[in-house]
Amino acid sequence: MKGAPAVLRALVSVLFPAFLLALSLARPGLARDLPEFADLAERQGAAVVNISTTQAIRQSRGGLPGLDEDDPMFDFFRRFIPRHPGAPRPEPDNRSLGSGFIVSADGYVLTNAHVVEGADEILVRLTDKREFRARLMGADPRTDVALLKIDASGLPKVTLGDPSRLRVGDWVVAIGSPFGFENSVTAGIVSAKGRSLPQENFVPFIQTDVAINPGNSGGPLFNMKGEVVGINSQIYSRTGGFMGLSFSIPIDVAMDVQGQLKTSGRVQRGRIGVVIQEVSRELADSFNLGKPVGALVSAVEKGSPADKAGVEQGDIILRFDNKPVGVSSDLPRLVGGTRPGSRAPIQAWRKGSVKDLSVVVAELPEDSKARKVVAKVQRPEVAPNKLGLAVVEPNLEQRRDGRLGAGGVLVEALRSASARASDIQAGDAILALVARGVRTDIRSVEQFNRVVGALETGQTVTVLVLRGDFQTFVPLRTLD
Repeated sequence: MKGAPAVLRALVSVLFPAFLLALSLARPGLARDLPEFADLAERQGAAVVNISTTQAIRQSRGGLPGLDEDDPMFDFFRRFIPRHPGAPRPEPDNRSLGSGFIVSADGYVLTNAHVVEGADEILVRLTDKREFRARLMGADPRTDVALLKIDASGLPKVTLGDPSRLRVGDWVVAIGSPFGFENSVTAGIVSAKGRSLPQENFVPFIQTDVAINPGNSGGPLFNMKGEVVGINSQIYSRTGGFMGLSFSIPIDVAMDVQGQLKTSGRVQRGRIGVVIQEVSRELADSFNLGKPVGALVSAVEKGSPADKAGVEQGDIILRFDNKPVGVSSDLPRLVGGTRPGSRAPIQAWRKGSVKDLSVVVAELPEDSKARKVVAKVQRPEVAPNKLGLAVVEPNLEQRRDGRLGAGGVLVEALRSASARASDIQAGDAILALVARGVRTDIRSVEQFNRVVGALETGQTVTVLVLRGDFQTFVPLRTLD
């Protein structure tokens, strides 16, 4: 009996691994393999193309690089640099390298607008080494989508997928030409959906951790079915190289753009004429809105479609064209995707209740005009109020300017850490104050300080601020 434990240990050491193997075979989900990318790359790689662009070197009118005939040094250099009528023109400068993919067998190719920007010649190279000179059918800088056409037929083409069916955590694959290395395959997962980037109002980006580098721009992002769900467009990087944050344009957005580029060479977008801002928790509390959703209207352009529809400053747009506005960045996409001339319903939150409106959408112009900002105003020492703001009356010239209207006060200085941490600066004008959903238009310094003095300590309020030509709502908390 003394040897029994040793025998048992030996049996366990032999039988337990066999038991685990049998269990894994009976329940395959316990032993999952990593996804297989080879078949996808083999099937889809032929529809991915390399794009190179060239731009001719520009010369001065006199033929001397960098010098114009009006330059005082032109005559001096002309004597020592002979010019021959038959001299060859300088070679084009190979300026850009990117990727693209074929969306139709008759030669339509999608890529990024920034890949072909300013190009004099665009070359498309297929995986079978054939090269084609491409025509630019149109480009849309606002979404960074461009449509090319090459004279060919029977080409391999991609299959398009549905980006809305992507889930965060799904595997995705990119194929492109990073640094000119054609048909390179990288893989990763979807990190987030519907990302908004600065200065990019019309694209709900797909964020991934797929390795994207210079040269991948314009290439396709595939789901595991081998369907294109996006166009690789941007990376976030402090070094210029890949850092794990890549952004792709959803393919449904890109195909809507390419349809308009194919038909007319340009993209029409809707506009309603409002300036909006994000609804924070503090702003939602000030406007008696249950949760921070929608787009807060900080200004309405006079005579615009929104103005004619009855949209007011301080409205929070909750739905547009029967679609929810979860965050403020949703509204430009919804309005921009609406055909100009069509009528769309608007649901807005105003003074504690929902108001239904209807707007006829206008067309967004190609370029927006830059707006000016007024200089800060220097004032004598003024005592601060409960918001930590020292305010003064505008002078006669500022009243005549017209932007302040009949009321408003100017911020002379900020006297508290909470005020400095907010989006308020000396020289801003305060036009109104909103507390518990009630708006008070500001007419004078005395009235503003009286209203602020009546607020409870620690109460969150919102002030309407004018800076230059822009108006915005800023939440503040009262001090002791």
